[in-house]
Amino acid sequence: MHHRESDAVGTEGGHGSAPAIGSYTYKEYVELANRFHGYPAPGIIVGGFMVAAAKDRLPPDILFDAISETCWCLPDAVQILTPCTAGNGWLKILDLGIFAVSLYDKSSGRGVRVALDGEKVSAYSEIAAWFLKLREKKDQDSELLAEQIREAGPAVCSFESVCIQEAFLQKRSKGNVGACPVCGAVYPFKHGSKCRLCQGQTPYSSREALS
Repeated sequence: MHHRESDAVGTEGGHGSAPAIGSYTYKEYVELANRFHGYPAPGIIVGGFMVAAAKDRLPPDILFDAISETCWCLPDAVQILTPCTAGNGWLKILDLGIFAVSLYDKSSGRGVRVALDGEKVSAYSEIAAWFLKLREKKDQDSELLAEQIREAGPAVCSFESVCIQEAFLQKRSKGNVGACPVCGAVYPFKHGSKCRLCQGQTPYSSREALS
């Protein structure tokens, strides 16, 4: 994925030493984000501070899951800093459009929700310009944005104690599977009498077998 310069947060810049993000130095985390996410977007750097702050507020040595309320950037911060991933099912990604993340005990559902706070970001001009979309990306100052993200850390976040609904605590399962009567693909029977591709829920405009 290619990016414009104004989208990226660098490892340099800012005054004084940068705070750690989890067990990583700021520079180490930015480098991890660059490799994992494709570029060090502001959202994944801010998200790192959020996830680390949530982990710090959990009881020690518990097994936890995560919910991201946005599909943009924040899920990757969860996957860098915790064992929770989309693939293992411990990270649930809800497209609610809110830049917030919750980490919670797998059994009880009790945990911590951290959200990027629209009021608190107003104290940081360039974070506000980015988060509240006050200016186009091309008009944002990427160096100042990077400096302010480093300076602010989790200070631009709000924190809540939460308890997750029972439905979200259930382990995911494919259930019984078998061959689709239309295309022959193996699919979960709970999806219906034929697979979802054959129900019209396909992303493909065409498909052709390769040798």
